[in-house]
Amino acid sequence: MERRLHAVVLPPGPRLYGALTAALDGSGPAICPLSPDLPAPALRGLLGTLAPHAVETEDGVQPYRAADPATPTASTTPADPATPADPGAPAAPGTAVLIATSGSTGTPKIVELSATAVLHSATATLARIGAGPGDRWLCCVPTSHISGILVLARALLGGAAPVIHPRFDPASVEAAGDVHIAMVPTQLRRLLDAGTDLGALGAIILGGAAASPGLLAEARGRGARVFTTYGMSETSGGCVYDGVPLDGVRAAVGDDGRIRLAGEVLFTGYRRRAALTAAVRDGEWFVTPDLGTVEDGRLRVRGRIDDVINTGGEKVVAGEVATALSRHHKVRDVVVVGRPDPEWGERVTAVVVPAADAPALAELRAWVRETMPVHAAPHELELVEAIPLLPSGKPDRALLRHA
Repeated sequence: MERRLHAVVLPPGPRLYGALTAALDGSGPAICPLSPDLPAPALRGLLGTLAPHAVETEDGVQPYRAADPATPTASTTPADPATPADPGAPAAPGTAVLIATSGSTGTPKIVELSATAVLHSATATLARIGAGPGDRWLCCVPTSHISGILVLARALLGGAAPVIHPRFDPASVEAAGDVHIAMVPTQLRRLLDAGTDLGALGAIILGGAAASPGLLAEARGRGARVFTTYGMSETSGGCVYDGVPLDGVRAAVGDDGRIRLAGEVLFTGYRRRAALTAAVRDGEWFVTPDLGTVEDGRLRVRGRIDDVINTGGEKVVAGEVATALSRHHKVRDVVVVGRPDPEWGERVTAVVVPAADAPALAELRAWVRETMPVHAAPHELELVEAIPLLPSGKPDRALLRHA
């Protein structure tokens, strides 16, 4: 039986929660949550890529018509050549939730997730963190991303209505009391800076970007119960907690160094892009764009394969350099990128939010050279007040690659 698909352009709140509940239990259409804060051209582009049956906004539900002047007749990201682009194409069999994601590449993709995948992820998380029936969840991450959808799904399984904050605010988080919460490292940093009593919160599910060892140590020293997660929309969010896969999830590293994930949390495919889906599936495994190693039975993420810097013929994993620099006492936050260089091809660049005292390039180079090859040491240092972020909370690496 074909299932209808609705684009749900709603702010976080009861209507979105109700639409998600109906999508997961099968009583309503599959949904793709989209942010109502998107600029009109971006929203039209995503609707063209999605090709839903209808669009639900605060004004109600209206049929989607690609031929309308206000909507595009073609997607900004073409479907696979043999795939029809007609609006109203049914959701893939079993699909309940679709997530629009550009990852870190800026190329729109629509990830299709079954109810089984979303609910398995939520159930496994509740078990891993020891959440009990009736525990409350606070949602202060975007519900157009998998992180926000998973918070709502966990609340649904726990039997307590979610506490929803449309915007992140440290004072409001503290006032919410004993709640489990998902956030990105930048939000955790803001809680620490605001003096929030982290011990009064429930579990903190930290994802979206790598967290520095210093940030984790400070938070845990202040009473926080933090779980670091690794995952993406294609894996129904975080599926590896503190280096250990959730129940029902398997992680491995291939001969090419890329992390592979398997289990019930995996996505069904990319909407209308069968060739792209096939390119990242290896039998039961999803081949991620990340490099990793398994050390003492735990998965360690080294960094994205497209963030490997080629400098003077040597390859440098940007994430590993950033991890090393994050341990320096003068570094509050850091992202490492490769910037074009006429001599070296790319130069290793450290974009740093300094601590009380700003570091100098020479001391950061010396610091890296203590544990890594000389070619990994940064050749450029840029000091900034804050790392620019994407809406997902990940660093905007595309922006940072340009001085």
